[in-house]
Amino acid sequence: MNRIWAGIDAGKGHHLCFVIDAEGTKLLSRRVANDEPDLLQLITDVLALGDEVIWAIDLADGGAALVIALLLNHDQQVLYIPGRTVNRATAGYRGEGKTDARDAHVIADQARMRRDLQPIRPGDEAIIELRLLTGRRADLVCDRTRAVNRLRGLLTGIFPAFERALDLGNHWPLVLLTGYQTPAAIRRLGASRLEQWLRNRKLRWCKALARTAMEAAERQHTSVAGEKTVAAMVATLAREVIALNDKISEVDRQIEASFRAHRQAAIIASMPGIGNLLGAEILAAIGGDMDLFGSPDRLATYAGLAPAPRDSGKVSGNRHRPKRYHRRLQRALFLAAMSSITCCLESRRYYDRKRAEGKRHSQAVLALARRRVNVLWALLRDQRHYELTPPAATAS
Repeated sequence: MNRIWAGIDAGKGHHLCFVIDAEGTKLLSRRVANDEPDLLQLITDVLALGDEVIWAIDLADGGAALVIALLLNHDQQVLYIPGRTVNRATAGYRGEGKTDARDAHVIADQARMRRDLQPIRPGDEAIIELRLLTGRRADLVCDRTRAVNRLRGLLTGIFPAFERALDLGNHWPLVLLTGYQTPAAIRRLGASRLEQWLRNRKLRWCKALARTAMEAAERQHTSVAGEKTVAAMVATLAREVIALNDKISEVDRQIEASFRAHRQAAIIASMPGIGNLLGAEILAAIGGDMDLFGSPDRLATYAGLAPAPRDSGKVSGNRHRPKRYHRRLQRALFLAAMSSITCCLESRRYYDRKRAEGKRHSQAVLALARRRVNVLWALLRDQRHYELTPPAATAS
């Protein structure tokens, strides 16, 4: 059988395809546009060069989504090789130049020699939807954080006492800032009329919020230069944060609906500390297919919860956090473990034991998250819900 390997250095507008045979000899090198007719012609030409083609690519989504979809539709075997791996492997080849053709050649050659590359499989539509929604929520949360930080910085410049008194993580202080931002404006309005203004907008804790605002206003009788302009900017930013909060709430509802509709949602959510949002993050990261993880150790490594050894010479036993891991999955598992401490007696006992051993809070939570990975992997493998006493222990 004439087997060949095709490496694709993916880009936004164009891809570079490099094809080699079993001896590493170049058979084809072509730059193609990221357009369906051109990609179909490339696939046809490459298939004509050998009996079996193994494709490898350095992107799994984004600009490479179209070519991957076309390859999978043609029942082709596609391997994923991370860009970091390509970059490090390039140092072992002759020459120091950096070109797309050189990268595509390295990708094809690595696919020819290695047996540990991850295959790309057709995506589950529900998983893809969860990944898109959770990614969108992460972007919105980052936008909100930046907006709140800018809002705090501006408000501190003209009314520092007000900034200290308000919790901008809540909705009603933001509504207040859309109307009043300076101490003089709040004093002119007065506590009673400010309370009524807040009530007209159907806010909670109107009396307490009005009293807090008046106390802050009474502590500052000096106007700062540029106060009028900054006040207008504060009002605009407050409206932006409110709008972002509304968008996040809408995405949360979509995530909850998509997560609950997945066949494995009930299994993941049965573990203590995992709700809809964290469950969606975990499911979007692992895909729900345990065939990709042959053991809980591999899943823990993927999540960055298994320390990597760093031994050399006579020095042994050194371990450090791996550099390559799924950060959002680690964050979701960490938060789930921390939440389980308050709602699960077994998790609390394990956490207390680690603390008694001298571990810091974060170290103890990470150790708990690592242990819970074993449970999660077994539940998804066996397709059963979490139980405090496993069925095997009950039978014995």
